[in-house]
Amino acid sequence: MSGTAQQATTGLDDAPETDDLEISPGKIAFPVVMGRTSEFFDFFVYGIASVLVFPYLFFPDSDPVQATLKSFAIFSLAFVARPIGSAVFMAIDRNFSRATKLIVALFLLCGSTMAIAFLPSYAQVGMLAPVLLAVFRFGQGLGWGGAWDGLPSLLSLSAPRERRGWYAMVPQLGATFGFMLAGGMFLVFTRFLSQEDFMAWGWRFPFFVALALNVVALFARLRLVITPEFVQLFKQQELQPRPIIETVRTHPRQVLLGALIPLASYAMFHLVTIFPLSWATLYTDHDPGDFLESLLLGAIVGGVGIVLSGVLADRVGRRGQLAIAAVLIAIFSFFASGLLGDDTTAGRTTYVVLGFALLGLSLGQASNAIASRFESIYRYTGAAVTSDIAWLLGAGFAPLVALGVCSRFGLEYVGYYLLSGAVVTLAALGFSRTLETVR
Repeated sequence: MSGTAQQATTGLDDAPETDDLEISPGKIAFPVVMGRTSEFFDFFVYGIASVLVFPYLFFPDSDPVQATLKSFAIFSLAFVARPIGSAVFMAIDRNFSRATKLIVALFLLCGSTMAIAFLPSYAQVGMLAPVLLAVFRFGQGLGWGGAWDGLPSLLSLSAPRERRGWYAMVPQLGATFGFMLAGGMFLVFTRFLSQEDFMAWGWRFPFFVALALNVVALFARLRLVITPEFVQLFKQQELQPRPIIETVRTHPRQVLLGALIPLASYAMFHLVTIFPLSWATLYTDHDPGDFLESLLLGAIVGGVGIVLSGVLADRVGRRGQLAIAAVLIAIFSFFASGLLGDDTTAGRTTYVVLGFALLGLSLGQASNAIASRFESIYRYTGAAVTSDIAWLLGAGFAPLVALGVCSRFGLEYVGYYLLSGAVVTLAALGFSRTLETVR
């Protein structure tokens, strides 16, 4: 094993030195943000449609709550598929090239997203309609799993040590931009189309846009991935694919703790985006367009929170910053149900804005907290597989569980759900202090 492979990683703030790099982090940042924006756009287009469209087109025989729960069950399939996609596309990466992997994965992702735009309804083909929806949702998950290109890790490694928190948050801005694009499109169509036109064809348009956005993002990333300069840089940092089984076998504690540390952030992710939209649609007289406006305002605040996470992480360290965010989420959990259940627009808007602010503060460093747990030789694969598990545990079933539990027992259980995620994050941060040196 090389000298780099033998470097130890004992905490969230440790990372190999990269003084010999000549690549500016700014050169890496733009394609990273573009890539994340396109991925999150696909993600949120489907998520919003799973509330406003799919329950009524694909499950018309069920009452609205049960139809939405069925829609959320299919929504979760992408998170189940992500680890499978990572395994398949890591093999393609090892046997062919990173560029081949990226091209196939992104075309699978945007192809599955576009295919949903052409789906017939239950009224036209019966049960075949939700089956096809599930197939293409699974295809989206496979594409997401394969879309990992290692550029966020390279960006972090290329940053000056005193600015690593700042550059770690840059890729997460893609979540804000992706949500604003997706939410903005649905807002326009719900505002300016009749309900009949929206359900007939208006909802399909954002799924078409995914193709153009993914193609732009693909070329932005390929310009870096395939150039000899960056191929050598990936080799220099040993950001190369390793077998997933080998990575998990040699780093079980890193994988486990890395999957649990972002749990507060990833649980919050859907409880301030997809779930409150479903709650407002099913249990209030709010117009979905009005609530989308609140969500877009929240997304702007969330972007500010992401930026602040970079500033804070560089001042107090990533571990301290994540702990602060988890504590604030725990405090928010005691007020969440009261704000969301408030009959006034102000109460629900406060829930969304505060929730997005805390989401940004925690999400900004969550991804790199996973990657930094592995020495460089395993970082590429370790970051991908651990992230897949973290998203599955923290976010994959969050809308389904939250809506199912609160529709049966009450809205206060949303607060309990958030609190449990914050407690797990704090416990994982505590256990990570005693993480043994990896050789």
